[in-house]
Amino acid sequence: MIKAIIVDDEAPARSELRFLLGEVGGVDVVAEAANVREAIEKLKEYPCDLMFLDINMPEASGMKLAEAMQNLTYRPNVIFVTAYSEFALDAFKVNAIDYLVKPVETDRLKQAIARVRENMSLHAQVQHANRIPVEKGGKKILIGVDKIRFVMARDDYAYLQTTDDKFFSTVSLAQLEKRLEGHGFFRVHRGYLVNLSAIEEVLPQEGGTLLLRLNGIEETIPVSRRRVSALKKVLGL
Repeated sequence: MIKAIIVDDEAPARSELRFLLGEVGGVDVVAEAANVREAIEKLKEYPCDLMFLDINMPEASGMKLAEAMQNLTYRPNVIFVTAYSEFALDAFKVNAIDYLVKPVETDRLKQAIARVRENMSLHAQVQHANRIPVEKGGKKILIGVDKIRFVMARDDYAYLQTTDDKFFSTVSLAQLEKRLEGHGFFRVHRGYLVNLSAIEEVLPQEGGTLLLRLNGIEETIPVSRRRVSALKKVLGL
């Protein structure tokens, strides 16, 4: 069941879309919002897979909300539902799944929902594959797990270091740790996740901490005091 939020400043439009979704089936509308500010609050309270988003709303447009949501680690799929056909190109610039013009036809809505299901399926496959989606120079890239030497946290995001490059990820370190579980990675510090097979040298430091040297990497990686014992056990030291 796809969990969805409907965002539209017109109550009749929200009711009509909810009715059509009931006809199509497979979508659970968990919340509604009449403006962008309310939509943000609803999204915090009701994490969802899909947002039906109007464009022309008071205070702030739906397009602005879609742009802002691109910075979320896990953003909902977006389907614009609007009376204005001229914004379709802008909609796909913010990675919208589809663009529906009011009045929405049932068959067209079914097509849009099918696209959402396909996108969710592809995302799930990537999560379980041996490759991680990252960004470099504005492009989306998939890199093999075996090429990653360490992962470094930066606020709510992370950077993945290979032997010859660094890549940005919108996924947090904690989420990457779960995704890399079973691939030989170890959390050595609250800000670092290390590929155990890449460790070449373990350097004791004052205060009971450690520094790690990794194959092909100049930068040394700190090991927090509370993680030293567990790391030594894993490495057989």
